[in-house]
Amino acid sequence: MTRILRPEDHFHVGIVAEDFHASKDQLAELFGVEWGAEMGGPTEVTLPTGDVVVDFRCAYALSEGPGTRLEIVRRVPGTTLWEPTPGSGIHHFGYWSDDVDADTAALERHGYVIEATRRGPDGALFFAFLRSGEQTGFRVELVSRAAQPSLERAWSRQP
Repeated sequence: MTRILRPEDHFHVGIVAEDFHASKDQLAELFGVEWGAEMGGPTEVTLPTGDVVVDFRCAYALSEGPGTRLEIVRRVPGTTLWEPTPGSGIHHFGYWSDDVDADTAALERHGYVIEATRRGPDGALFFAFLRSGEQTGFRVELVSRAAQPSLERAWSRQP
């Protein structure tokens, strides 16, 4: 079996919440999750229908041990991408990427379809959301490893 993404690059599971604060509170009460500050704001992305600006906001769980970090994303009304997922609530699996363009192309060769991208200042893809072409497939978010230091600072419990 050909492996497209490496397990060691997996860094979060994203959940899109209809009620952002209630979802955070529920996960805090149920699993003891402590949340970092809300991040984000108006973000220009490219969808298959063209360029748009979405008010993208999220929060990451502060975690000290091994395991997958949780991300809660505020619902973005009117989009097909950032709406709550019926059933499990899992929206996407996030992976670091050393080359988002190349990894996106590899996923496309395996039947994944681009749902949204954002380019960085250098013109290369900074992040990409792709969805499996299969009904049972998963959505994947590829994030440039260049974002890792700033996100890790945001997750830190240190001031």
